Amino acid sequence: MERLLQTADIRVIRDHERSLARPWDLLLHNEKLASRVKREGLVGLGDAYVDGWWDCDAFDDFFYRAFRADLPAQLRNHPRVWLDYLNYKFRDLQNRSRARANVDVGYDLGNDIFEAMLDPYMQYTCGYWKAATSLNQAQLDKLDLICRKLELKPGMTMLDLGCGWGGLARFAAERYGVKVTGVTLSPKQLAYAKEKCQGLDTEFLLLDYRDAKGTFDRVTSIGMFEHVGARHHASAMKLVDSCLADDGLALIHFIGSRDSFPNRTHSEVSWVNKHIFPGIILPSIKQIGAAIDNLFVLEDLQNFGAYYDMTLMAWADNFKRAWADASTGLQARYGDRFYRMWMHYLYSCAGAFRNRDYQLFQLVLSKNGVPGGYASIR
Repeated sequence: MERLLQTADIRVIRDHERSLARPWDLLLHNEKLASRVKREGLVGLGDAYVDGWWDCDAFDDFFYRAFRADLPAQLRNHPRVWLDYLNYKFRDLQNRSRARANVDVGYDLGNDIFEAMLDPYMQYTCGYWKAATSLNQAQLDKLDLICRKLELKPGMTMLDLGCGWGGLARFAAERYGVKVTGVTLSPKQLAYAKEKCQGLDTEFLLLDYRDAKGTFDRVTSIGMFEHVGARHHASAMKLVDSCLADDGLALIHFIGSRDSFPNRTHSEVSWVNKHIFPGIILPSIKQIGAAIDNLFVLEDLQNFGAYYDMTLMAWADNFKRAWADASTGLQARYGDRFYRMWMHYLYSCAGAFRNRDYQLFQLVLSKNGVPGGYASIR
């Protein structure tokens, strides 16, 4: 394990050598770590961190260097990776019952966690940092980018599939005068969205996206297609088509994989699947392209995945500050193991996005093409 890490310029430092450690070096507390990684793969590496077997002062840099050196490739034939891949290949991990259970793990932990970490509009997706210098501004710029790409005008109707805590609905209703219907499977998100959007022309439904009905001028899906699953991409796009007016626009915003089989080729997905987002399958452009085939005109495609690194680091900073503040009560409610798990999640994902292993795509779609052409917004 030490020889392998050296190829990424990462050293294994024992406790008595702590003074020699660089910020990205692995600080080893339990000599059984190597055998655990051999036995359990990268899931074992992550779980060992949660158990306190090792530490790192610059966790994000550790993972960036490991990903840059393609160290996860050494574990891509690990039985755990193949088991996850076969599970994805032969089981429907995103059917209705599993979708409900997946939401419980990923989004119903407690709104206090997300309020501590996110911006005032509770955006749990990548911010737009083109001109922003803070997380709050990056998320406002992202929301406005979406609204401008959709060419929103007062009086329009919009369906937001997987609406989260209602931030986009609130922003669009407040600033663009749009009537928004949001759909979520999370009771806690639903209650929060309803409370924050009181007095606005919004409606929120506790509903599986597959049951959405009606015709809308605009349809959005911001960070939901990661949870749809490859076998449901085509039916999800048909649902978007059925809910979109003939002259309407849809915007699909999602984390994308560089290939079409992430559970087979990216062993780092396994730990996130186990602890943070069960059932998550990151789509590739090839898969989404196949799903819109013969349904939509692709009017615009933008990739700003490099901004996810900054977003995740800002979330980590916010969460650490809130955790250290005794008045938030986070430590008492969730405990040290949860903190270590959450830090592993945020920093490992930051390292992966810094290495550009994953992307953030925004697609603007129309049914029949915008007359005269669509003007791209950046």
